[in-house]
Amino acid sequence: MADRFDDTTQKELQSFLEREQAQARLQQSIHTFTSMCWDKCITGTPSTRFSRGEESCLANCVERFLDTSLFIVKKIESQRQGA
Repeated sequence: MADRFDDTTQKELQSFLEREQAQARLQQSIHTFTSMCWDKCITGTPSTRFSRGEESCLANCVERFLDTSLFIVKKIESQRQGA
């Protein structure tokens, strides 16, 4: 099927697929840290607002998750460049 498209169209399709895959990975990361941080930080019954401790815990949990993810990505990139 890809043989029916010219080079420009194939490049556009590849670019589109890469963007969609990146978006899917982002959504998966959001789902993962939402679930993980919720389970870790929300100890009481949910209400209209988080307690101060829950709010702080959620913010710290998400920040650590993002810091760790960024660290891992940078480490993998540096290993790939070194190979």
